[in-house]
Amino acid sequence: MGVGTILQLIRWKNLLIIIATQAVIKWAFFPSFGVSEALSTTNFIILILATTLIAAGGYVINDIEDRGIDKINRPDRVLIGSKISEKWAFNFYVALNVLGVAIGFWIAYAIDKANFAALFVLVSVLLYFYATALKKVLLAGNFLVGLLTAFVVLIVGVFDLAPVAHPANQDLQLQVMGLLLHYAVFAFVLNFIREIVKDIIDINGDKNFGVNSLPIALGRERSNMVVFALGVFTLTAVLYYGYSNFLYSELMLAYFFIALGAPLLLFCIKSWSASSREDYGFLSILLKIIMVLGLISLLIYPYK
Repeated sequence: MGVGTILQLIRWKNLLIIIATQAVIKWAFFPSFGVSEALSTTNFIILILATTLIAAGGYVINDIEDRGIDKINRPDRVLIGSKISEKWAFNFYVALNVLGVAIGFWIAYAIDKANFAALFVLVSVLLYFYATALKKVLLAGNFLVGLLTAFVVLIVGVFDLAPVAHPANQDLQLQVMGLLLHYAVFAFVLNFIREIVKDIIDINGDKNFGVNSLPIALGRERSNMVVFALGVFTLTAVLYYGYSNFLYSELMLAYFFIALGAPLLLFCIKSWSASSREDYGFLSILLKIIMVLGLISLLIYPYK
C-alpha cells in the first residue's frame, strides 16, 4: 500500500478544493471588506487541518460502508478489501476523526469559544451516520452532503468573524457573513444536484443494497427531469442574483453571466438529454467546476 493509494482513499482532489475554498475566503474575500478577524495565520491553518482531517475521515468510512456497492458500480476503483484491509481503513478513519476533532477543540479554546468545538463533533457524527444509514434514506443523504459542503464555507466566518464582533463593527461583520452565506447556499444547491446525478450513475449497485435514492424511487427518466429542473432553477437564481446585485460592476456582472451562467446553461442542455454513464459523469464534473468558478468570484469581488 503506497502513498498514492492513501491519497486516492481520502479523495485528495476534493480535499484540495476544501483547502482552496477556505483559503480564498480568509485571505482574499475577508480583506476586501476590512473586517475584524479572530484567527491568526497559524490558527487558520490549524482550522483548515481540522476540517480536512474530518472530511478525509468521512471519505474513508464511506468507502468502507460502500465496498459492496462499489464492486458493482466502479469495480476498478475499489480499494477496501483489495489494496487496503478493512481493519486498517477503519483504524485510519478513527485516527483521522480523533485528530481532527482534537485539533478542532484546540482551535476553539484558542479563540476563547470552547462551545464552537461541538461543531467538529457534530460533523464527524453526521458523516458517520451518512455513510452507515442516512444515504439509504430518500434525499436525506443528498441534503446532508449539501449541508456539509455549506459548512466548509460557513465555518470560516463562524471562527474568524463571530468571536470579534462587537457593537462598533457588527453591521460590517454581519454583512460579510451574509455574503458568505450566499456562496454557501450556492455550494449547497450545486452539491445537492450533484449527489442526485451520482445516484443516477450508481443506480445498479444501489438497488442491490437497499438504497432508496431518487432514481430508484422515481426512475432514471423522471430523475433526469428533476436534475434538469434544478439546473434551470439554479441558472435563473444565479442570473437574477448577478443582475440585482452587480449592475454597478461590469466585471462582476459579466462574470456571473458568462463564467457562471454559460456553464449552468450547458449543464441544463446536457442534463435534458443525458442517458449514458459518461453523460452523467460529465454533468458531475461540470457541477464541481461551476462551484470552483463561484469560488473565483470571491477573488474579484468589487469591494476590493
